[in-house]
Amino acid sequence: MFLLLWTTVLLCEISADTGASVWGQQHCQQQGYCVTLSEGELTAEAGLCVVIPCSFTTIFTPTHVIWYKCKTAEGKCDSNRIFHTDKSQSVQSEFRGRVSLLEPDVSQRNCSIMINDLRESDSGFYQLGVEGTDPFTFISKAAVTVKGLSQKPTVVIPPLTAGQQTTLTCTAPGLCSGSAPDITWSWRGKRNNDSYITGNTTEFKTENVTAGTQRHTSTFNPSAEHHGTEITCTVSFRGDITTEETKTLNVSFVPRILSGSVCELQSHVLTCVCVSEGVPLPTIRWPLLEDHNEFSFITTVSNHTVNSTVTLTVKDNSSTVVECVSSNEAGEVKNQLKFKNESQSAGSVQQCGSCWAVAGLSLTVNLFYTGYVMSLCKNRKKEEPCEEDRTYTSLQRTDKSSEYDVIGQHPN
Repeated sequence: MFLLLWTTVLLCEISADTGASVWGQQHCQQQGYCVTLSEGELTAEAGLCVVIPCSFTTIFTPTHVIWYKCKTAEGKCDSNRIFHTDKSQSVQSEFRGRVSLLEPDVSQRNCSIMINDLRESDSGFYQLGVEGTDPFTFISKAAVTVKGLSQKPTVVIPPLTAGQQTTLTCTAPGLCSGSAPDITWSWRGKRNNDSYITGNTTEFKTENVTAGTQRHTSTFNPSAEHHGTEITCTVSFRGDITTEETKTLNVSFVPRILSGSVCELQSHVLTCVCVSEGVPLPTIRWPLLEDHNEFSFITTVSNHTVNSTVTLTVKDNSSTVVECVSSNEAGEVKNQLKFKNESQSAGSVQQCGSCWAVAGLSLTVNLFYTGYVMSLCKNRKKEEPCEEDRTYTSLQRTDKSSEYDVIGQHPN
């Protein structure tokens, strides 16, 4: 209704001196027969709509309004009828149901029309005709150019916190779109796998913001896994015309202490590592350090992960309890870290002692065998050496051959 009244008021603002209006120039084809159309070219985008502002005067009372589509700006084209206020009259099939008169009362002489679900083939020149006592067609035409859809939907995402329901909003582009478009949400995970948001969505709702604008809302329950991922709103119009907008989700969540957080105790030196992830970036605090004056620690940060390493000397390690506290604006988490103590190290030493015992026994056997072999060789040296027996004992040779002589030739 607002669009209708706004258009009507502007079209009526015509200067009596110049015949001009805020929409264009008034063209009088003959006395008493004038039409006011947009002076310049009207540009619109496929899938949306275009409004052709128009008003006219005639000496007779009009009963019907007709619109024609022309290929050129010259001459008449009253054979290509796209709209007629008399529904029983035929119109071009590709325009049927897509053209509407903004003011149904023809006697008001407001001939403004809206063409919905635009296609690029709708580009051309549009000519007005009226019927009353006699039919009359105006020569002046309105030029319309339809380009490919470049507008994107408007996606509104409020601040997200893991575990708290929120509403995502996607508004289709354009002040009017004719047929209600299809609006879908899809989510792209960190592994670039796409999926429609269903499992984490509890409600979908589509509503009309204005007479021609569609808005789609989705109640969404985000989690920490959604942080840094992408969500896309896709708007599909008739004629396979689509447009989409993608946003990156920024989900705040309470820190979590990751695996790899551990302590190691060697003698009286304690080294602890705590790794925490959270959004916003968390901080790490060591309550143990409150009772120590001498210690050292190193903190490193990567994306939304913080790594803190602390080293200190403890005298009584039997009662040592190490707690890592990580916090950010979303909350706080505490975790008591496990650590390796001296008894575990002693167990390792005992196991290693068993290994040395086996190694020592093996060394003794090897030394005994070596001594035996050396003693045997000394005894054999008292006899005439037999080169062939030494070389081929493992082969159990029973006769001589030239092949073995080559391998172990007797010295001259």
